[in-house]
Amino acid sequence: MGISIISFIILLGVLIFFHELGHFLAARFSGVGVLKFSLGFGPKIIGKKIGETEYVLSAVPLGGYVKLLGESEDDELSPADEKRSFLKQSPWKRIMIVAAGPVFNFVLAIIIYMFIFMYGVPSLTTEIGQVAKDSAALEAGLMSGDKIISINDIKVNHWDDIKPIINEIKDKEVVVVLERAAQTKEFKIKARLSKATNMLGEEVPAYILGITAAGKVVTERKNPWSATVLALQKTWQFSELTVVVFVKMITGKVSPRNLGGPIFIAQAAGAVAKEGFIPFLVLIAILSINLGVINLFPVPILDGGHILFNVIELIRRKPLSVKAQGMAQQIGFALLIMLMIFVIMIDIERLNLKIINDIMKYFK
Repeated sequence: MGISIISFIILLGVLIFFHELGHFLAARFSGVGVLKFSLGFGPKIIGKKIGETEYVLSAVPLGGYVKLLGESEDDELSPADEKRSFLKQSPWKRIMIVAAGPVFNFVLAIIIYMFIFMYGVPSLTTEIGQVAKDSAALEAGLMSGDKIISINDIKVNHWDDIKPIINEIKDKEVVVVLERAAQTKEFKIKARLSKATNMLGEEVPAYILGITAAGKVVTERKNPWSATVLALQKTWQFSELTVVVFVKMITGKVSPRNLGGPIFIAQAAGAVAKEGFIPFLVLIAILSINLGVINLFPVPILDGGHILFNVIELIRRKPLSVKAQGMAQQIGFALLIMLMIFVIMIDIERLNLKIINDIMKYFK
């Protein structure tokens, strides 16, 4: 329990710090005054004022905020401060300041993935472990111990490279070049259509050869350039996956019960932290991407909602009325509260089921 709480606080602290750092740096770059930088909400635990900015650590570690000069129209400002106030900036500057939070979440994920790829990622080799009975591989003559070198002249470095190539070619004949007993051999093979389960738990069509990996692992370290390219690709993949999951939830293709709230995240953080530092970093990267994508949704109260207001102002050449913005913010806040209650209820249900299952083990 203790490691879950500590891991949860560290995880949230890193995510919130980078998100708010984005807003903070963009505001300072734009010449907007920053009055407070807070990690957490509620009562102040410690704080220090440097210049005009107060840096605060607050009691409730479930968020954070950056308070900018002139965020509200009710703020009374001197003529000098008017020029440095948030609301007096152009819509483009305001969009940059607001968008910088989610952008920094993506930056955090990229930095983490760069480090991981340079540190070294264990990958399965292309050596075949087993060849299934009545499979396309067995029919073509592939054997246990063979090491796949290429498929249709596409070099195969790791076991995970095989599946995408086969699914792209589908049931067309492919030329597999492999190494057997220090000799290079060539085989022609047609993958067969089967079914597999994707990351969302959906049953999808998949083309298979009928082989499994031998389980041998090699650790490969990338140079900074290669690590950066791979980190960008990984961040994009998970960003795309996050959007796809939410679209499928809205359309009813994926159950919203797959969502996780603070209890689930704390449990996941604790479990992953026990596995080691690298898995914990991967979890931070994935959640940082999720946070970045979700914050860009055009929902009032989220960063995406504020960006939408500014885009509307650019189109209309004048801002929405204070009343319209206020109503939209209230609706957005209500939706957010409802979502939070929903995911916490799912967490509690999931936790109760685990407790019940643990108790039942003693009666078996």
